[in-house]
Amino acid sequence: MRAPAPGAAWLRQAFRLYPSGVAIVTAMTPAGPVGLTVSSLASVSAEPPVVSFSVSTATRSAGALLAASEVAVHVLPLDRSPLADAFARSGAPRFTPEQGWVVAADSPPLLPDAVVSLVGPVRQTVPIVGSTLVLVDVATTRIGPPAEPLLHLDRAYRAVGPAIDREDRPR
Repeated sequence: MRAPAPGAAWLRQAFRLYPSGVAIVTAMTPAGPVGLTVSSLASVSAEPPVVSFSVSTATRSAGALLAASEVAVHVLPLDRSPLADAFARSGAPRFTPEQGWVVAADSPPLLPDAVVSLVGPVRQTVPIVGSTLVLVDVATTRIGPPAEPLLHLDRAYRAVGPAIDREDRPR
């Protein structure tokens, strides 16, 4: 195991203070469905539509997911924090009937109550030390039922706060 680079602790602390959405990335493999929780989802391009996320390559789920040619990224609603926990912990139950997944043999598992689901082929993977950046061409977008998205900040799940009117913002 490599020692952290100088400043790694400060970088981790900085990103604990950066709020992000919570998503579950899923794929279908010959061994069955795989998935994991990410908080690194980002828009890369609108034309063509491309998104990215990163995964630590230290987990078995990440290895299986990185071998898939197509993935689905599900932005979670606020009430699905237990599902985010299940997909973030090794060995936790995944793809159970109670979780509400729609699993087909020829496509990534889908979560009907996701705020939004983005499905498409993996365009490129970029290994970076113990992580991999994944770029996905979005071929299908599914908007789910209206719901507040789940956020992650400082190692805890959070809700979106009230909107700030533009007139009230500092200049």
